[in-house]
Amino acid sequence: MPQSLALVAWCGIALFSLGISLKAAEQLRIVPLVRDDKVLVTFELADGFTDEVKAAIHSGLKTTFTYTVELRLEVPAWVDRTIATTVVSNSVEFDNLTRRSTIVRLIDGRVDQKDTTEDENLVRQWMTSFRTLALFRTSALQANREYYVRISAVARPSNGAFLWPFGSGTSGQAKFTFIR
Repeated sequence: MPQSLALVAWCGIALFSLGISLKAAEQLRIVPLVRDDKVLVTFELADGFTDEVKAAIHSGLKTTFTYTVELRLEVPAWVDRTIATTVVSNSVEFDNLTRRSTIVRLIDGRVDQKDTTEDENLVRQWMTSFRTLALFRTSALQANREYYVRISAVARPSNGAFLWPFGSGTSGQAKFTFIR
């Protein structure tokens, strides 16, 4: 009897984990593309701009979404190898007096873009959508090998339950084959 209870508990945990993984995969859509000598990454954090995030922004708190983007090599029967890592941080700070938001994108700690806007839809898009970011060079890649891009997203400030029941953010990945 105790073995059957342990099996039921293990199955329950496995199904719960699968549900969380599927939910995370739905929330972070990733499309890697190889062009010329760069790996271009397009990704979107669906449902990342929640009412809680909007409330934090409108309160004047500086709100930051940090995306850790890893280019990894799939290694059969071994630990996958990280080829390169890039950190993309988008932050927004709302000024209650002017009713304008200052939005900043940092890539590996360097300012990539900065703007000021009154458009909340632009702020939403800025914080959650990325189109063809040239984050990696192909010079470190081997021809005809399978790679993948893995992205982890975290929001600050966090209410402890942003996108994940344990408050650690969300992640997703997408495979591609580098053909030379």
